[in-house]
Amino acid sequence: MPKIKHIAMTAKDPHKVAAFYMELFGMEEVGRSGDSHVYLSDGEMNLTIRSCKAAGDADLGEGGAGFEGIHHIGFVVDDVAAFSDKALKAGAKMLSPAKAAVGAGTGGATPPGREGPSNAEVKISGPNGVVLDMSETGWIGN
Repeated sequence: MPKIKHIAMTAKDPHKVAAFYMELFGMEEVGRSGDSHVYLSDGEMNLTIRSCKAAGDADLGEGGAGFEGIHHIGFVVDDVAAFSDKALKAGAKMLSPAKAAVGAGTGGATPPGREGPSNAEVKISGPNGVVLDMSETGWIGN
């Protein structure tokens, strides 16, 4: 059964927002990707704080360029290709093609204890425009 394991939030100052979640909820920083992404975890779920999206990004989302807030929700599924087909049949819009790459979704780092591709993901939007991310192996910190 698919499980929610990832939430991505956009912010004008990702480091300030990440510090807030670490201080308030005791989340742990588990990775970074330059100045644009901070990866946090509570041990079960990945919370990615990333720079705001720009006009022209394939997965811009309903909030538009410069939007601050929850950008997308990530589900771990057992077969990205099968769920991509299922999503299209259910009326989803494909925002990015399925990909499998070492370090995808982890800021380029393969999480400890994982071998090979750490993430196979595809982004879609549902009927209300919310961006959804599907992965076979999850995100750093979960």
